[in-house]
Amino acid sequence: MKAADGIGLALSAISAHRLRSFLTLLGIAVGVAAVILLTSIGEGIHRFVLAEFTQFGTNVIGITPGKVKTAGPAPTGIPTSVRPLTLGDARALEHLPGVEAMTPVVWGNSEVGGNGRLRRTTVYGVNDQMLKVFSLKVGSGHFLPEEPSDNARAFVVLGAKLENELFGAANPLGARVRIGSLQFRVIGVLEAKGQVLGIDLDDTAYIPAARALELYNRDGLMEIDVSYADSVPAAWVAQAVKGLLRARHGREDFTVTTQADMLRTLSNILDILTMAVGALGGISLAVGGVGIVTIMTIAVTERTGEIGLLVALGAKRKTILGIFLGEAVALSAVGGALGLVLGIGLAQLIHLLVPALPVHTPINFVLLAEAVAVVIGLAAGVLPARRAARLDAVEALRAE
Repeated sequence: MKAADGIGLALSAISAHRLRSFLTLLGIAVGVAAVILLTSIGEGIHRFVLAEFTQFGTNVIGITPGKVKTAGPAPTGIPTSVRPLTLGDARALEHLPGVEAMTPVVWGNSEVGGNGRLRRTTVYGVNDQMLKVFSLKVGSGHFLPEEPSDNARAFVVLGAKLENELFGAANPLGARVRIGSLQFRVIGVLEAKGQVLGIDLDDTAYIPAARALELYNRDGLMEIDVSYADSVPAAWVAQAVKGLLRARHGREDFTVTTQADMLRTLSNILDILTMAVGALGGISLAVGGVGIVTIMTIAVTERTGEIGLLVALGAKRKTILGIFLGEAVALSAVGGALGLVLGIGLAQLIHLLVPALPVHTPINFVLLAEAVAVVIGLAAGVLPARRAARLDAVEALRAE
């Protein structure tokens, strides 16, 4: 039997039972659509989260007090208390090769009062280079001036939302505000930045780090952030930071985290999440495969006489096997294509109805879903096809 004749026979068998064939491929279509829809949402969330983090730049290294990873017993005679990060440490890091900007960071929650209004919000203690480190911009006025950190003046820069809550349409520049027990003069307002993972960056106030240490009665910084040039490897800068701080502290009692490491870890977690939701949709594909097994088994039973006649006319066993495998693969392939259209359409519809929900359909998942649908059809058709190929021609004709 020619290949073209075999394909024609398989297609005619599918078209002869339109309703049954449609219901079978519908099972595959629903499974593929579920995979595409769930992975589109998962990939959309993946890209959204990474974009939220990278809007502050990717060339950032954070240094925090305390060693996260330790190994072995502590050396005898050495205190186990963590030495705090100081403004002196921050100034020393600023002069490392490859470092473009540096900012010490102290934060806390305080009441901010001004213009007869009071609002509790987050207050950050930073320096004049904070804008460069985190890619922020000033909307009006100017940011904290460059001056000795140990003798910083009581200036404050307000976030856009905090400025609006306290001063409304009035000009806040030059006004006095009270933060905790200290008085500050407003010298600038940042451009609106919005929320990042639920944190409102506009409802904040920025004061010199030395003033924040005084305000919150701290003897050390909570973090030091440095940004480095694109041409310099992050690992090289991280090693330079570790070497300098080890020399100043006498041991490695701090943790260095690169933005690239954090993004890599976060990306891996989100990849696992996307694969997990895709696997949930794959359960529907498995159900569709069971449907193909059932329908093909029924088809073999119904067409016993036809199989016997083909064998009697000289059709080879592998030809019979190919016909029924072809029917199963055709059903799954058409069902997969229908599922792709349905899944992508539903994903885009959801995005139109709920614009805040990020949706992105990756082409690799589209190709993978269609390939899996074909493989499931092939696997599901093996047993019924083998049964058909092993039928004895005489017995098959007698059954008819």
